[in-house]
Amino acid sequence: MGATGSQARRRLVGALAGGLLLLGTLSACSIDEAFAFGWPQGGITPQSERMFNLWIGSVVAALAVGVFVWGLIFWCVVRYRKRGEALPPQTRYNMPIELVYSVAPFLVIAVLFYYTAVVQNDVNKIVPDPDVVVEVQPSKWNWSFIYPETKGADQQAVRTVGSSEYIPVLVLPTNKVIQFNEHSPDVIHSFWVPELLFKRDVFPGNVVNKFQTTLLTPGAYVGRCAELCGTYHSMMNFELRAVTPEKFEAFLAAKKQGLSTPDALSSIGETPYATTTTPFTTKRTAELAAD
Repeated sequence: MGATGSQARRRLVGALAGGLLLLGTLSACSIDEAFAFGWPQGGITPQSERMFNLWIGSVVAALAVGVFVWGLIFWCVVRYRKRGEALPPQTRYNMPIELVYSVAPFLVIAVLFYYTAVVQNDVNKIVPDPDVVVEVQPSKWNWSFIYPETKGADQQAVRTVGSSEYIPVLVLPTNKVIQFNEHSPDVIHSFWVPELLFKRDVFPGNVVNKFQTTLLTPGAYVGRCAELCGTYHSMMNFELRAVTPEKFEAFLAAKKQGLSTPDALSSIGETPYATTTTPFTTKRTAELAAD
């Protein structure tokens, strides 16, 4: 009896310690963060909202299954605890129960698979005649963004080209369907803006990846390369600047007149340079500065 009481006390202390740890962890988060169950906050597209809803649904389903299983475990611990030295009746199988625990997991997985496929198809959906088309052309180790439907004074598509001294700013409108056409002239890169909650690889050769989305919230968002592509991969950043449709049209008009991207941004009342990241210093630049 003494050993049993000691074990019970140890379990109680362990449960209390675990509860205090969980309470401390949750207290460091906001309510929204706690109930996001680890999903990143701040999505700015309809697709990111649908992915968030899928995540929450999946976690709730997992918790429901977990609570049910934990309940069965504790019920068995209490209901079938040892009451004496006699061996309890032995049951080799129970057909109804075996059918339940064989069919139920299949049904849970089938439902999750269905909703995952629905959201995935929505994320990959391409509609005809998008409002804006932009070509994404990364190269070691920077970005070029081309607006193929807008020609400048030289009859070439207007563009923004990054360099080691300049973070390219990709200017796009809110509440418009935007199509991204991605192609790389050298190695595999990956176009990633964390607030989109989405990234897509950019391949060389004859592969052109496409995706569409709609930006819901104006602002400046850092973009990165999410595929290891060489020496300065970690510094291969850009900025996505989401502006109102009116500002976007004025920006394109300024670019058509031959203004640089910083000057065109200034002309519409926007900060001319990136505010979410800074240019990187290459080893060659550092060595020249040291000399």
